[in-house]
Amino acid sequence: MTRVGRVERTTKETSVVAEINLDGTGRVDVATGVGFYDHMLDQLGRHGLFDLTVKTEGDLHIDSHHTIEDTSLALGAAFREALGDKRGIVRFAHAAVPLDESLAQVTVDLSGRPYLVHTEPAGMAPMIGGYDTTMTRHILESFVAQAQIALHVHVPYGRNAHHIVECQFKALARALRTASEIDPRQPGIPSTKGAL
Repeated sequence: MTRVGRVERTTKETSVVAEINLDGTGRVDVATGVGFYDHMLDQLGRHGLFDLTVKTEGDLHIDSHHTIEDTSLALGAAFREALGDKRGIVRFAHAAVPLDESLAQVTVDLSGRPYLVHTEPAGMAPMIGGYDTTMTRHILESFVAQAQIALHVHVPYGRNAHHIVECQFKALARALRTASEIDPRQPGIPSTKGAL
């Protein structure tokens, strides 16, 4: 079974191609034009062991918002496509990842119902280079909306903005990796409803 999703999304603001292989080795080829976001997508692929290809051309002369948002939407849709009917997946997972003084706790349900709960420490620096730190929640909102998953991301403490954001992507990668893995004891749909 090949679990690959590929989405092309083109608007007046952006052109995105996103492809993900859930059963990969962590091979990543990403270029969005937003350096820190590329770094975060690299974390997602490598720590999730997803083969991830993302190519985005966006209206960066305005700002990075549309580029980041549309990439996240396309990636979420590709993830949903790669899951297929979700037969045999683990479905639920939790990961806690520290990065020096910061800690991220991520819990996911590949439920077919989009919902996000997201908390970060108050007073975080507003920018990491050219990356607006308020975009982290929007990345997750956009991904969740298209992936159709329930996602809880909690960072109870941290000082350095780079660390706070990066540990979220690493924990997300680990949780998605476990939740999307095939459970040899559960060959069917992991739901009493019979569908996800």
